[in-house]
Amino acid sequence: MEDVQKQHIDFIKEVINNLLNYIGIKYSLEVHESGEGFGFIIRTDDSSLLIGESGKNLLALNYLVKRITERKFDKDIHFLIDVNDYHKKHIDEIKDIARMHAQRVRYFKKEIEMPAMNAYERRIVHSILQEYPDIKTESTGIGLDRRVVIKPFNIGA
Repeated sequence: MEDVQKQHIDFIKEVINNLLNYIGIKYSLEVHESGEGFGFIIRTDDSSLLIGESGKNLLALNYLVKRITERKFDKDIHFLIDVNDYHKKHIDEIKDIARMHAQRVRYFKKEIEMPAMNAYERRIVHSILQEYPDIKTESTGIGLDRRVVIKPFNIGA
């Protein structure tokens, strides 16, 4: 690992440690390298406090640490903070639902509109359904009401 990446990882670990120690949470922290950046997995018995309702606290924690890191290094560094694999399970759930909807669209030949999602979740749906040549996806709606529509792809139409 190059020195710059080690600097980034060490700084992010320090920020996470400071925040969690300030809150008074007992935890362990794991670091994983992925193709898109780094993953920091917090293991704790206090996961509900860190995750929050529908993952809102976890999103806020990611946002806060990302802003602190960007300010320190004056650039965007790709990383994700997860708590007890909540984010990973949520992504897997989104993929499973998207695949299930794609099968329904194939069978009934009618479009299905998924619930509102954030940009990252919509990107997951678009990406996972690219493996279905007879299905197309598009995002519709505005702001927080943006959602993915899964449609049958009519070849030659």
